[in-house]
Amino acid sequence: MRKLLVVVLLSLILVPLASIALAQDHGATPVTDAQPAAPAANNNSVVIWKALGAALAIGISAIATAWAQSRIGSAAAGAMAEKPEIGGTMIMLEALPETIIILGFVIAIMIVKM
Repeated sequence: MRKLLVVVLLSLILVPLASIALAQDHGATPVTDAQPAAPAANNNSVVIWKALGAALAIGISAIATAWAQSRIGSAAAGAMAEKPEIGGTMIMLEALPETIIILGFVIAIMIVKM
């Protein structure tokens, strides 16, 4: 329980810091005489929400992967102690939750690129 509390508190601290770091100004285009000055669009809020969405996609999928692998790993250790011949199956079952974090990365990339 204490580790979960530490992870939650660190994520509550690090996610806003990452969004502040990514919320930099993108630079303005120079105004010429033939082109009137257009009002500057506020892209900072869009960048912040994209960064927050990408961080949540990766963070939640990483926590889900870690939780699933911890459960599968302990069950695999107990099962292999009784039947050593099922080791290959247990390795495959341990690798399956990794697809969750891979999909989290894909979703995060899609969020940032759009």
